Amino acid sequence: MKQSRLMSLAESFANVIVGYGVAVVTQILIFPVFGLQTTLGQNLAMGGVFTIVSLARSFLLRRLFEAIRVAGARV
Repeated sequence: MKQSRLMSLAESFANVIVGYGVAVVTQILIFPVFGLQTTLGQNLAMGGVFTIVSLARSFLLRRLFEAIRVAGARV
């Protein structure tokens, strides 16, 4: 069964939203271990940048694998 682009995007958003929360909490817990002091706002902003990159990566990989699947079905 083929996954539509819209469903690929929805899945990527859900995955990345959860990842955003995990990333921010991880930064808050881990940064001090390495001597990095950041504010909550800075952690949220960094998490936002990582989230945008992660969303693009996830969506593009999903579409790549879908293209490979479709190409394989034609052979």
